[in-house]
Amino acid sequence: MRDGRGSASLDGMFTTRPTLQGTFGMVSSTHWLASQSAMALLEGGGNAFDAAVAAGFVLHVVEPHLNGPAGEVPALIAPAGGPVRVLCGQGPAPAGADIAHYTSLGLDLVPGTGPLAAAVPGAFDAWMLLLRDHGTRPLADVLAPAIGYAEHGHPPVEQLARTVEAVRGLFATEPEWAASAALYLPGGRPPAPGRPHRNPALAATWRRLLSEASAAGRGREAVIDAARRVWREGFIAEALARAAARPTLDTSGERHAGTLTGDDLARHRAHYEDPVTHDWNGWTVCKPGPWSQGPVLAQQLALLPGSLPEYGTSEYVHTLVEGGKLAMADREAWYGDATGDVPLRALLSDGYNAARRELIGDTASYALRPGSPDGRTPRLARHALGDAAAPAPAVPGSGEPTVAANGATHGDTCHLDVVDRWGNMISATPSGGWLQSNPVVPGLGFPLGTRLQMTWLEPGLPGSLTPGRRPRTTLSPSLALRGGEPVMAFGTPGGDQQDQWQLHFLLAVALRPPVRGGLDLQGAIDAPNWHQSGFPSSFHPRAAHPGSVTVESRIGERVIAGLRRRGHDVTVGGPWSEGRLCAVARDPESGLLSAAANPRGMQGYAAGR
Repeated sequence: MRDGRGSASLDGMFTTRPTLQGTFGMVSSTHWLASQSAMALLEGGGNAFDAAVAAGFVLHVVEPHLNGPAGEVPALIAPAGGPVRVLCGQGPAPAGADIAHYTSLGLDLVPGTGPLAAAVPGAFDAWMLLLRDHGTRPLADVLAPAIGYAEHGHPPVEQLARTVEAVRGLFATEPEWAASAALYLPGGRPPAPGRPHRNPALAATWRRLLSEASAAGRGREAVIDAARRVWREGFIAEALARAAARPTLDTSGERHAGTLTGDDLARHRAHYEDPVTHDWNGWTVCKPGPWSQGPVLAQQLALLPGSLPEYGTSEYVHTLVEGGKLAMADREAWYGDATGDVPLRALLSDGYNAARRELIGDTASYALRPGSPDGRTPRLARHALGDAAAPAPAVPGSGEPTVAANGATHGDTCHLDVVDRWGNMISATPSGGWLQSNPVVPGLGFPLGTRLQMTWLEPGLPGSLTPGRRPRTTLSPSLALRGGEPVMAFGTPGGDQQDQWQLHFLLAVALRPPVRGGLDLQGAIDAPNWHQSGFPSSFHPRAAHPGSVTVESRIGERVIAGLRRRGHDVTVGGPWSEGRLCAVARDPESGLLSAAANPRGMQGYAAGR
């Protein structure tokens, strides 16, 4: 099924680009400059983890509306010959961030913007931990591409300019946003394609950090550890704590100071965890734990029938959409950073999902239906039970930020995957610290994050705001094994859509014929995609759209009509509007490496040889 441009199809015969293949190294990311910067580290003798850290810091510069150093990054890492591990770069709620404090301010939801929504930043320390433990290159080498683009400029993507323009009024009228206006509205003009955009404050921050870390430590690892101390205890921590304490206008319409303190910053350390794994049809999928939404992908796989409907038909889409509704309902009732209190084994068990599968009928469900693993009674936030329902259809789009003129915004995310010639592999999903959701910290060149907006101001829920607990995020990198060997790293931006789009991608890879003897990564990325929104959004104001399904127009009139006959409230988006997937792969037998990237949005790119 070709669209009018003749560039992509459900059968994989036509794609926007080739799936890259080689034996040296492969990178895929949501921005071409990050991909090429990672490739430069590989060419210079670095490994996949050096390359990923370099790309991550470049993404802070070139996609500041999608991520920043004070945001977060979960990653799946597979060191050659070693076990798959989760790198947790998600910071917890500060010690002072309890429900009583927020409700005393008259709030029933955590604001979507401002310092009151800031968790402890997690991204920087996670990148440093990865570089120290698994990288090979000096910190200065890895930061050099990001410093260069911040200092000398980069060509801004169109969405950066649109985001800044949407919050122009906030930047121009609110004094606490003055540093944001100076950086992103110089001379009253937002960044524009064809005019290099610079962030000299960020370049100066990294240069000072390097200078202080180099003076404090000898040797590669010691310098990296010293840089971590500068971040959590030195000039950066001091500036972040000052910014958090400054009352700032947020989505509540009031000015609030945050709860983040220097003590919170000093205590935080990134760490490693075991992944959640699920076996399906010869594949083992590895995901972060239920403090993310990662297990949703595993649950959707567990809910699949033994015999799937024909790929790409309305029955096939209906089956995936309805299974996704059940998995997301379980996410709402059970997921969170509640140690020992998330019944994950039961949620992924065959018996539980066989019973849940019986709920999938021939017509669309409009209900939020969490299950009862181990016989436990699910509990949903009051907001999720009714207040969040919205009759309007879901907004079609590829997951780029939605920004209102008053500054109310949820930001999006980046993604990167790398595999090297030694077999090291990583999938990482940087996010948070969006330029439009908190003011740029004076002198640093980047803002705080707003991840606490994903918590509930209602006690007793897995996702309740709790000091020291991580907010349950949407960030969800993936790594897949076959025969116990890592074969594919993949992921996408897109908030609540991430694991829906990844399910379709994984099935497209698994169900379609190979290309040139390897996995058809590009065909699977290019295939028409969709998502459903029948659950409370993870982002302020937490709206839901029961029964909605948003599809790319390329999916075809027959599929659209079939979904509508089954009762789905179908919104038809643009032909290239759903998903921003990236992927790399490695054949353990031949050593053949491959990569592909999303054409949607005109900025994702794969590189390799």
